[in-house]
Amino acid sequence: MADPALSHAPQPDGATGVLVLADGSVTWGRGFGAVGAAVGEVCFNTAMTGYQEVMTDPSYAAQIVTFTFPHIGNVGVNAEDVESHGVAGEVLGAVGCVVREDVTDPANFRSTGTFQQWLEAQGKIGLSGIDTRALTRRIRLSGAPNAVIAHDPKGKFDIPALIERARNWPGLEGMDLARTVSREGNEEWEGSVWHLGEGFTRPEAGTRPHVVAMDFGAKDNIFRNLVQAGADVTIVPAQTTLEAILDLKPAGVFLSNGPGDPAATGAYAVPVIQKLLERDVPIFGICLGHQMLALAAGARTTKMHQGHRGANHPVKRLADGVVEITSMNHGFAVDNAALPDTVEETHVSLFDGSNCGIAVKDKKAFGVQYHPEASPGPQDSFYLFEKFVGML
Repeated sequence: MADPALSHAPQPDGATGVLVLADGSVTWGRGFGAVGAAVGEVCFNTAMTGYQEVMTDPSYAAQIVTFTFPHIGNVGVNAEDVESHGVAGEVLGAVGCVVREDVTDPANFRSTGTFQQWLEAQGKIGLSGIDTRALTRRIRLSGAPNAVIAHDPKGKFDIPALIERARNWPGLEGMDLARTVSREGNEEWEGSVWHLGEGFTRPEAGTRPHVVAMDFGAKDNIFRNLVQAGADVTIVPAQTTLEAILDLKPAGVFLSNGPGDPAATGAYAVPVIQKLLERDVPIFGICLGHQMLALAAGARTTKMHQGHRGANHPVKRLADGVVEITSMNHGFAVDNAALPDTVEETHVSLFDGSNCGIAVKDKKAFGVQYHPEASPGPQDSFYLFEKFVGML
C-alpha cells in the first residue's frame, strides 16, 4: 500500500529528479550527481556519519539508499574513505541515494571534493528535497520496495516507463550479486588501518599467519583490520575453488561481506565452505560471509522485512551479556529459529532479536552479521579480528 505522502503528484516546477516505486508512487525532488536512471531496492540507513563509506560498500549493490540523517554531503569526499575498487578502478556500491536537504559546500579539512561531483564521476544518482521520514515510514510499514531513481537537468521523465521498469525488476531475493562485485583475480593485500596524520599504516615485519579471504563484495577496511590483528591476507574471487584455496596454504579462511541473496551465492560458495569445515580450517565470516558459513553448517537464511542498516545497532553477546554498538547493512538474516544442533547462537540484535552471530560447534569457525571493521563503537568489536588471528 502506498504511503499517502508518497502518492502520485504532478511534476512541480524545478523538479529535476524523481523516485518511482513499483507500486506506482511517484516522488519529485531535485536531482544531483549522475544524469540518467537506475533501478534497485530502496532501503534506509540511520547513520549520522560515513555516507561515503555507505555509498562505496559493495553490499549496497543494486540498492538506493535513503539517508535518514538530513545533512548528507556536508563534509565532502576524499579518496581515503572509499571502501571498494572495481575491476577497472570504478567504485562499487549503491546505485543512488535519497536525501532531505540540498547538499551544501563541504566544510571539513579532509575534503578533496564535493559529494555532488563525486557522485557524477562515479555514475551514481542523488535526489534531494525528499520527505525521507515519509519514505522511511513506508519501508517500515510495507517493506523495502523496488524503484527507479532518475535525474534529468531538463526535468523530462517518462513516468509510465519508469514505473514499468521498477515493476519488471525481479528484486534481490534469488539474486546472486556477489560474482558481479568480486575481484576477478587474486590480490595480495598491503596496508593496515588509517590513523589521522599518517594515512594507512604498514604492518610490522615478521612472520604472520596467512589468511585467504573470499571476496563476495568486501569492504577494504576489513582487510586492513585483519592485517592490524596480525595476519597476511590474500584475497581471492568469490567463485574460487577449494583446490585453489588450499594451494595457497591458508592458516585460515575469511568470508567477506557482500550483496544479494545468500542462498543464491551459496549455490557455489557453500560446498567450498563445507569442505573447509571438514578439514578443520579456521573460518571467520562477516555479514554475507556469516550467512554463507551458517548455510554451510546446515542453517537457513530469510529475507527481512526492512533490513538493518545503520551505525547504531546494539548487539548482545550472549556469552557474557556485553552489548556492542555495531554497524550493519543487511537485508537477509540467518533464521535463529531453525539453527541445527551443530550451530551455537553467539550474538543477537537488541532491536528485534534476530541473529547476529554464530559459532560452529567443535570447529574453529564463527561469524557475525554486523561490520566490526566499521568501528561505530568505536572499538567494541575489534576483538573479533584478534580472536580469528589467534586461532591460526
